[in-house]
Amino acid sequence: MSQQRVAVVTGASRGIGRQIALTLASRGSAVVVGYAGREDAAAQVVREVTEAGGRAVAVQADIADEKAVAALFDAAEAEFGGVDVVVNSAGRMVLGPIAEFDLDDLDSMHRTNIRGTFVVLREAVRRVRDGGAVVTLSTSILGLQFPAYAAYAASKGAVEAMTLIAAREVRGRDITVNTVAPGPTATELFLEGKDEATVERLAKTPPLERLGTPQDIAGAVAFLAGPDGRWVNGQVLRVNGGIV
Repeated sequence: MSQQRVAVVTGASRGIGRQIALTLASRGSAVVVGYAGREDAAAQVVREVTEAGGRAVAVQADIADEKAVAALFDAAEAEFGGVDVVVNSAGRMVLGPIAEFDLDDLDSMHRTNIRGTFVVLREAVRRVRDGGAVVTLSTSILGLQFPAYAAYAASKGAVEAMTLIAAREVRGRDITVNTVAPGPTATELFLEGKDEATVERLAKTPPLERLGTPQDIAGAVAFLAGPDGRWVNGQVLRVNGGIV
């Protein structure tokens, strides 16, 4: 009997991260549900996985805190025996024009999105077993260049750079490292504060004329993390319905 793969998913209590955790569990992985503050939501993800016959545990971690991230990986090794897949879905988005952007917001967002991604990548390349996969989350905003997204896009540009370099640094270990860059996706976080006309306009932008769903993004991540994605490495996969 082959060894069960073990996935660590950050930002897994809601939105895209939640769906990634559920999808990986449905495809046979034991899952560590990483979360920052929503303990109740993370516990619900664990319940859904276990009720479906899977294995999961929730662990709190601020991804920018290297000790917390090390403890997250420690928990995966203690509970399930190791780590094969790491998906860094945790992140923050603060919007505003450059001329008016609050630098405290810039620093806090970049702490999570840049430092946090670096910390998770560092732990991943140290700990992921040979034959594993690492996936980070970027954004298709890098190609769209919408006003008010400069600070957020800058942080995700850093995510792409770090991810593609990490892919080269794990040479010889049969570990793939890729990033998925979603387009507009119908999550609670995305829809919050947008009127119906704005949502409809964004939905009509891609040739497929709809918003993405968390399942769309999770399916792409699961492909990269699974056996069919083994020859895709050091790539940015823009999952956006053809918007860019």
